[in-house]
Amino acid sequence: MPAPSAAGPVRGRDWRDPSTWHLRTRLVLVAMGLLVAICGAVGVFSYVSMDAFLTRQLDEQLAAASHRSSEFGRPESGGGRGDLLEARGQGIGTLNARVRNGSVVSAGFLAGDASRGGLSDDDEAVLLELTPNNEPVNRTLSAGDYRLTAVRAPYGDTIVTGLPLEEKHNTLASLVGTLGLVSAGGLLLIGLVGTAVIRRTMQPLEQLSEVATKVSRLPLDAGEVALGERVPASAAHPGTEVGSVGYALNQMLDNVASALKVRHESEMKVRQFVADASHELRTPLTAIRGYTELMRMTEHFTPDGEKSLARVQSQSERMTALVEDLLLLARLDEGQPLKLTDVDLTQLAIESVTDEKVMAPDRVWQLELPDEPVIVRGDAAQLHQVIANLLSNARKHTDAGTKVVTGVRRSAGGGAVVTVTDDGAGIAPEFVAKVFARFARADAARTNPADRPGPRRAGARPAGGTAVDTAVETAESTSGLGLSIVQSIVQAHGGTVDVTSRPGRTEFTVRLPAPRPAPPQRAPAAPSR
Repeated sequence: MPAPSAAGPVRGRDWRDPSTWHLRTRLVLVAMGLLVAICGAVGVFSYVSMDAFLTRQLDEQLAAASHRSSEFGRPESGGGRGDLLEARGQGIGTLNARVRNGSVVSAGFLAGDASRGGLSDDDEAVLLELTPNNEPVNRTLSAGDYRLTAVRAPYGDTIVTGLPLEEKHNTLASLVGTLGLVSAGGLLLIGLVGTAVIRRTMQPLEQLSEVATKVSRLPLDAGEVALGERVPASAAHPGTEVGSVGYALNQMLDNVASALKVRHESEMKVRQFVADASHELRTPLTAIRGYTELMRMTEHFTPDGEKSLARVQSQSERMTALVEDLLLLARLDEGQPLKLTDVDLTQLAIESVTDEKVMAPDRVWQLELPDEPVIVRGDAAQLHQVIANLLSNARKHTDAGTKVVTGVRRSAGGGAVVTVTDDGAGIAPEFVAKVFARFARADAARTNPADRPGPRRAGARPAGGTAVDTAVETAESTSGLGLSIVQSIVQAHGGTVDVTSRPGRTEFTVRLPAPRPAPPQRAPAAPSR
C-alpha cells in the first residue's frame, strides 16, 4: 500500500471555490469573461454612438419643423390664426402648439391617419413649462415620448414643435437586440471552440498527471519494483513549457527506478547474507548443544559450574531459535511457496493457549471460539506460529494476573479473524506504529514490573542474581522478531494484522481471506482404441 501523501488529504471539488476547478474550466471562463467585457464595451460604445447620431438627426428634423411652423404662423403668411399643423412638410406624429399670453391657444399632433389629435390638459401644462430658447428637450406626453423645442416668434407668440421619440427608441432597441444575439452567439462559439482547443492544449498536462498518479499508487516501499511508467514522447520534449516538465519527470522517474533497483539488489544481498549466515550458524550451535549435553552426562561439576553449563545450553537453544526465525523470515522474503492445507484455526488456538497455560500459569488464559470450526487454507505450522507468537508476546509483556483472551471467528466475507486481547499496561503510543518492525523492542513501554528500569546505583545488581544472570534474562525476554514473523506469515497468506492499544486493553487482530475454491478437476480422457 502506498504511503499517504505528505501534502495531506486532497480536497474535493466545490463549484463555489474557484481554486478547486479544472484549469481548462478556468481558462474557458476567463476567455468568455474577456469576450463578455469586450462585447459589453462594444455594445455600450455602439449604443452611445447610435443614440447621439439619432438624437442629432432628430434635432435637425425638429429644427426644420419648428422653422416651418414659425413661418406658417406669421400673420402675413395667412396662417397667423390658423392651425400650425397645416404647414407644409409636417410629418406624421409632429406636434405643434401656439402659446400666447401664458396660455395655449392651439395645440395638437398629426395622428397616423393624417388626422389631428388633441392634447390633454396635462400635456398643455408640460408645454407651458418649456422655456422658449430653441433648445430641444425630452418630455413624456399622453401620446408618448417627444422631443420638444419652444421658439419665441417675432410676432410675439411662442411656437412649440415636437417630434415623437418612438422611432429612435425602436432603432436603439433593435441595436441592443442585435448586439445581444451576436454576443450570445460569440460566447457560445467561444465556449465550444475554446473548450475543444484548450482541452487539446492541456492534454499533455493530463498525461503528466496520469503518469504521476499511477506512480504514486505503486508499492515502492519494499521488494522489486517495475517502474515502467513514463510520460509519452509527445509530451516530453523540452521545446515547450509542458514538454520541459514532462522531460524532467521522465528524468526523475529514471533516477528513481535506478535507485530502486540498487536498493532491491542491496536488500537481496542482505537477505542472502542473513540466510547463509543463519544456515551456517546451525551447525556450530548444534555442536555446542551436543557437547554441552555430553559434558553434563559424563563430567561432574560444582554447583556454579552446573549452573554455568545450564546457561550455555539455554543460550545455545535461544540462538538456535533466533537462527530458525531468521531463516523463516528469509524464506518468506524470498516468497517461497506455502504448504497449503485445510487448517482448523479453533484447534490451533486451543493447542496454543494450552501450551501457554503450562508456561505461565499466573496469567488468566481464556478462549472465545464459535460452535463450528473455522477452516482456512494455509500452512498449518506457520499459522500455529502466528498464534503462538502473539500469545508469547502477551505473556512476556504483561504482569502476573493479566487476562489474555484468544478469539476466533468467521468474518462477514467468509474469511477468518483471530484476536489476542489482554488487559495489561498497553503499548506506548509512539511505539505502536513500529511494533511489527524487525528487532523492534519496547522494553520501557510494555514489560514486567520487575524488568522495568528503575533508579539504581551504577554497578548495582538485583537481589537474588548475578550480573551475568541479569544480562541473560534480559536477552531471553525478546529478540524483536516475533511480531515481524507474524506480519510476514499473515501477508504471505494474503491477510493483514494490526494492533490497537490503550492502557488496560491491547488487541492484535489477524484477518485471513476466505478459502479459494479448488479448481475443477478434468475428467480422465477415455482410452483410445
